[in-house]
Amino acid sequence: MGKFLKWTLISLVLVAGVLVIAFNILKSNTKKHSPEQVVEFKQNDLELSVFYNRPYKNEREIFGSLVPYGEVWRTGANEPTTFTTNKSISIDGQKLPAGTYTLWTIPNSDKWKVIWNSKDYGWGISAFNQKASRKAEYDVLTADEPVKPTAKTVEQFTISFKKGSPILFVLEWDDTRIEVPIEE
Repeated sequence: MGKFLKWTLISLVLVAGVLVIAFNILKSNTKKHSPEQVVEFKQNDLELSVFYNRPYKNEREIFGSLVPYGEVWRTGANEPTTFTTNKSISIDGQKLPAGTYTLWTIPNSDKWKVIWNSKDYGWGISAFNQKASRKAEYDVLTADEPVKPTAKTVEQFTISFKKGSPILFVLEWDDTRIEVPIEE
């Protein structure tokens, strides 16, 4: 009986090791197609930071197709995008307390709903149904923002900040631009 238990444990350890290695290889391969990016912004004593993964257009139709209208999008690829602020800010007249949030969007052809959610998720979509992992009960703030056309096609999904009053939190990809005004 001791030999059987020993070989069972060895087999389980080997299987677990293979699974960990396979997961890391898969993660590495997906990062090649949608590399990680951190965007940091400072104005006065406000510090904002966004971590996200940047997929490419690659001649695909993006909004309304790859990213369906009316459905929650993880706002990038791979892990959910995270948004961190070191102090409370105001977005569309609503207060967002200091902290780190996952960022989700619901794109539509004329406007997007931008969502700050307090839950941390391991991956951006469910392995079972390929839908966004977001749980609405953890939403802290939502803002509806109009779609603006880009001056030229944006090949890789891009998040940026534009200094000013208000600060503009900008999401761009393909021919779509969203500007979320942020007040200190």
